[in-house]
Amino acid sequence: MRAVLRYARISPIKARQVLRIIQGAKASDALYQLKFIPKKAARIVEGVLKSALANAEQKGMNLDRLYIKKAVADEGPMYKKWIPRAHGRATMVRKRTSHITIELEEKKEED
Repeated sequence: MRAVLRYARISPIKARQVLRIIQGAKASDALYQLKFIPKKAARIVEGVLKSALANAEQKGMNLDRLYIKKAVADEGPMYKKWIPRAHGRATMVRKRTSHITIELEEKKEED
C-alpha cells in the first residue's frame, strides 16, 4: 500500500534526512519515532505515513505486520523569485518542492 504527497513545500534533501531514519522500520514504530524528531519534514512525513496506514486499513491489511518498504522524496518543481541586492543587482531565490512517496508492505509469516 502506498501514499504520495506531491508539491510539498520542503526541500527534498531535508525530507530525505527524515525518510532515511524510518526506512525499513515497522510502520507503528516509525510513526512513534516521527513524533520526537524536531524537524518540519517529520510533521509532513508523519501525515503521509498516516495516509498510507489508512489506505492499508481500507484494503483490509494487517496493520501490525506492516513495514516501510520504500520511502523516497523526489524533486518537484521549483518556485523561483527575485530578491533585490546591493548595487542594483538581483539574486534568484529557489523555493524547492518535493514529491514524498511511502510504500508499505506486509511482512510474511515467519515460522
